[in-house]
Amino acid sequence: MEHQKRRPWRRWVVLVLMIVGFILGGIFVPVQPEITVAAEKLIEEPIVENFLGLGPFYLVNTLPTLVVTIILLVWLAWATNRSLKKSAETDLVPRGVGNAMEAILEMLYNLTEGSAGKWAKAIFPWFATIMIYVLLANLLKLIPGFESIGVLHPHGGEHHASEMHGWVIYTPELSNDYILAPFFRGISVDLNFTASLALISVVMIQVIGFRAQGWGYLSKFFNTRRMFKVPFFGAMDFLVGLLELISELSKILSFAFRLFGNMFAGIVLVAIVAGLLGKISILPAMVMMFELFVGVIQAFVFGMLTMVFMAQATQGHGDEHAESH
Repeated sequence: MEHQKRRPWRRWVVLVLMIVGFILGGIFVPVQPEITVAAEKLIEEPIVENFLGLGPFYLVNTLPTLVVTIILLVWLAWATNRSLKKSAETDLVPRGVGNAMEAILEMLYNLTEGSAGKWAKAIFPWFATIMIYVLLANLLKLIPGFESIGVLHPHGGEHHASEMHGWVIYTPELSNDYILAPFFRGISVDLNFTASLALISVVMIQVIGFRAQGWGYLSKFFNTRRMFKVPFFGAMDFLVGLLELISELSKILSFAFRLFGNMFAGIVLVAIVAGLLGKISILPAMVMMFELFVGVIQAFVFGMLTMVFMAQATQGHGDEHAESH
């Protein structure tokens, strides 16, 4: 049997991309970006001088990204609804974006049903919404030019006699006098976004717990059932409940800093690798593939933890614990 000769054309594609990247790296020298924890201001003047009594409100580069993510989610929901309606009118077979979203949502619902049981319908909308939104926010920052095109601000806030006008290439010479603030920055690397999302998750965990157990849910945190019957063990139960309350509040910090820390570390890693390699562009591209993997994993972890904690909140253990003794 004659074997067909293999032609490793993919290797030649990678080689061509490396050569092109090396040439372009010599023409447009990569510049080490400014790594800041806080979102950069696009304009120096505040939009609102005193926003809700909290101080000046600035236009930072995570706000345009937030608007883009909301627009994309609305468009995705509209396209999915249109695709499913069209399939319902024809052969009942979803196609395109409707087929993809149906498969994703069915997988997420099966995960929820396996953990939450009869409370799956109440938990699933929060779990799926948070997970899809975080996934979209994480993947959006991988678009080329997303965090490399922006406005130039004078370094250290000092104004120079010659101001920049029009479109310019940010060169190493400009980096001594100006700082590049990109138009768009990933919202997952803004602690305000991750903390807000964590607060929503933790609050809804308590809401689901109250819906499932009523006021008996508070016995998880303030357990006084055996305080007077068995004082020693009742006091231990009360202290354990206070620890549960501290643990519940700490989930806000855990949710917020886990997502923020992992995504921010990815930015730093890509910047360091790109700065060390200079003209060699293929390895930073491989690091971006690692960023893709991290973005998907972090969205899944954030959503799964929310769903698991909600499922645990529906399961009361106060009565069973008291009866066992």
